[in-house]
Amino acid sequence: MFRPKLPDVLTLPTPTVTHQQMQAPVSSAGRPGAPYVGIGAGAVAAVVVVGIVLTALLAAVAVSAVSVAIAAVVLRSLVNGAHKR
Repeated sequence: MFRPKLPDVLTLPTPTVTHQQMQAPVSSAGRPGAPYVGIGAGAVAAVVVVGIVLTALLAAVAVSAVSVAIAAVVLRSLVNGAHKR
């Protein structure tokens, strides 16, 4: 009752023509670039992680500063109210 009905799979005829291409050998530049790519990827990952950590710390400092400011306003209001009585 709740089983989905799947459409029938159509099989298309596959062509039997094969193409052969000759590829020129790749000349080596002398020094492989793979180690430099690995160092670059590691550096980018480190920068991203450090950026995320610093952003989180900045957000924590901002939230703490706002809460301290609100607490100071409330305490000042309470102290001023006590002095007026």
